[in-house]
Parts: sequence; C-alpha cells; structure tokens
Amino acid sequence: MAGALAWQAALADGPRIGDPPEAENMRLVGHEPLQSRAAYQPTIHRQGGRWIAYIGHMGGTDEVPSPVNALNGQAEANGTSVVDVTDPARPRYLAHIPGQPGTYEGGGAQMTRVCDGSQLPRGDRDAVYLLRAVGGQGHEIWDVRAPETPRLVTRLGGNLRDTHKSFWECGTGIAYLVSGVPGWRVRRMTEIYDLSDPARPTKIRDFGLPGQEPGTQGPVPTELHGPISTGPEGNRVYFGYGTNTGGVLQIVDRGKLLQGPAEPTRENLLLPELGRLTMSSLNGAHTTFPMLGMPIAEFRNDAVGATRDIVMIVDEAIQNECREARQMVWFADVSVVARPMVISSWTVPEASGNFCSRGGRFGAHSSNESMAPIFYKKLAFIAFFNAGVRALDVRDPYHPREVGYFIPPVRPETDKRCVTVDGQPRCRTAVQTNNVETDERGYVYIVDRANTGLDILEVTGPARAIAEGR
Repeated sequence: MAGALAWQAALADGPRIGDPPEAENMRLVGHEPLQSRAAYQPTIHRQGGRWIAYIGHMGGTDEVPSPVNALNGQAEANGTSVVDVTDPARPRYLAHIPGQPGTYEGGGAQMTRVCDGSQLPRGDRDAVYLLRAVGGQGHEIWDVRAPETPRLVTRLGGNLRDTHKSFWECGTGIAYLVSGVPGWRVRRMTEIYDLSDPARPTKIRDFGLPGQEPGTQGPVPTELHGPISTGPEGNRVYFGYGTNTGGVLQIVDRGKLLQGPAEPTRENLLLPELGRLTMSSLNGAHTTFPMLGMPIAEFRNDAVGATRDIVMIVDEAIQNECREARQMVWFADVSVVARPMVISSWTVPEASGNFCSRGGRFGAHSSNESMAPIFYKKLAFIAFFNAGVRALDVRDPYHPREVGYFIPPVRPETDKRCVTVDGQPRCRTAVQTNNVETDERGYVYIVDRANTGLDILEVTGPARAIAEGR
C-alpha cells in the first residue's frame, strides 16, 4: 500500500529531469535550447537552400530578466531567435535580436512573420523581411536575407498600449497588426498597414468591434487576440477575440475592410462584417484557423452541403493547475457565413496524464497556421501546455480525433510554475508547450513558455499515413 501511495505521489508531481518524452505517433528529431528564453511564435521560412526558424520570445524571468547571448557574451533582453533548421537533427543558433526589456508578458518580441521581398509588390527583390512585435510598444521590420546579421529596416508605433499576434499577406503586403492605439478602449485592436514596401509603410485604417472605438460609452467588447487572412483570393479575414473568456469569431469581407471608410464609427466598423460567432463567457478565441472547401465524406451523397467551410477555434488556458474552465478546440461550420455554427469540440482527457496536478497550465493555447499541403485539412497540431503538442485528424471536422502526441521531457532549463495554496506558494516544474508550427517538408516545431526550448518533431505511424494521403 505504501508503495502504491508513493507511486501516485510521484505521478501527481509529473515527469522529472531525465525522464523520457511521452509520445505516440510523433518522435523527436532535434532540439535547440534557445538560450533558455521563454518562447512564443515560431515562423519557419525557406530561404534558398536553407530553412530558417524565426522564434519570438516573451520577456525574461524575475531571476534572469536578460539571459546571456552565448554568441557575443552579452546579457540581452529576450527578443527573436534565428535558428538554421535545414538539418532538423542539428539545428544551429545563428542570431538573437534583442527585444523590449521586461519580464513575462511585459517584455520580449513575441510575434514573428516573414515575407520574401520577391513576393511583396514593392519590396527589395533580394531581401527577406521579418515583421515582429517589440514588447507592447510597437512593431519592427528587419531585413534577414543574411539571417546571421539581421538589419533593422523600419519601426512602427512606439507608444502603443500592447501588441500581439499579427498577420502579414506576403502577396499583397497588407498587414493586420495587433496593436493598442491610444484612445481605443481595449489593449488590443487592429491597425491595418500597407507594407508592400517595408521601408515605406502606409497606414490604411484602425479596426475593432463596435464599442471599442474612441469616444464610445457602455460595455467594452473583449479585446482582439489575432487575425488570419485568406488574401484577395478568399476575400475573408477571420478575427479571434478573447483568450480564455468571452470569445468572438468575426468573419470580415476583406475588400470592404480595406476599401471602406476608415473613420472608426459604429457603422464603418460593422460595414465589412459578414458573420459573427459569440462564444460563452467560459471560452475565448485565441486562434481562428480557416479550413475552407472541405469535402465531408459522410455528406458526399447529399444534394446540398457535401463541401463545407470550417474554422478551427483554439482557446488559451491562462490559470495554472486547472483553476478555470477548460480551454479547448472548437470546430465551427461557417458555410452559411452569416450564421456560424459550432459542430464539434475536442480536448485532451485530463485523466490520461493527471495534467491538472502536474504543474503549470493545462489546456489548449494555439494551433499551427501553415497551410502547406503536407498537413492542411488533414492534420492539425495543437499546443496544449503541459500536455505537449497533440496531432488531430481533422478530415472529418464533425468528429475530430487524436492520432498522435508528444510531451517534451523536462530539462534542466525548464522553469517552475506556482500557485498559492492556503496563502503559501506551491511551485512545480513542468513543460509548457506554448506554440506550434509546421513546414512544407512535414516537420513540426514546438516551443516552450517555461524556457524548455525548441523541439523539432516528425509524425510516424498512422499520423504519417494521413499526411501522405494513405
């Protein structure tokens, strides 16, 4: 009996340094520590014959607000890591671009997007441009054609209230920047810029939900988290508002958004809106990932609706050790754009790993956003904090199912996460898989909020068969 109790106590504490990763149908290919910096958004970009990962970081910790950059021996505020992942088994750290001083959410440079100058209508044809947020103050564009030696091109803002997960259309140069423009009633709304020539940015308009604009009264709708655009071809922008509460999926006509009147009146803000899904107060809309024109096998003989437009909505868990409603994955059918409808949901079963007692956050955070054919509309990857990354078969979004997962091992760099119990702090060390991205080759990249670094993965077994169309 005593042995059983000891085993249960060890399980409750979760994995420890030296334990192997927990995995099914996913395997570790390579690892890069990222100088023990808390990581957020990774973008994987092909540059000629090389593959480069640009990884945004949150601020430092109270104990180490500015980690040392081993490339130059200098203590630098967390910013952007540049890593060569051409050989995913041997990633090479190339450069660190310092960000805004500060700790946790108050510093760093969390967001990254990358466009080739040859794609942008008026960019330098030889350049590669990195768009990043700088703390909560503004945005920057860097020329990273030589990723070892990034060069600053442009700064935007500088007096913003906050920034977050922006989106950049490489084919047009239109950028939807998550910002906090002074005078608006929320920390995060949208500044829309023409960045087709990154050296000469042109602002188009500000945008948000009615009630957020300057000069209004009454309740304030939940703030923006991030948009995803389908460009001029799809003519849609999907905005996700809220993180863990009061979520809103807003579907917008891109043409009307860009060409409509710019003054932020209620009428002008509503003009481009085509549909809206208002979620409950228990859940947010962190990531809104469109999967349009999906053939549904079950409906193939139906006269109407055999193909559906789907948006996958991912919430963000905020509280450690399950001290809030479960944040998870939702699938919305937006085929009738004015009346979006939730058709299914998915979560990691908590009992499958006793995740509430492992320490840190448990619940969804984000999905991959690459639309490369290798995975798009077949597999989606969800960062689930202490439950690692989960691979979902989304070919039938009415019945999504897990086909693989990978929970990184706890490493010496992994930071602790604390809660207060009876007035006293209780701290546990736990991986916190924060964000995930994929590349056209089929590799999966996960980064960690608790300083555990970058893991490069590949799918195996049934998950790989789905990716390969078998």
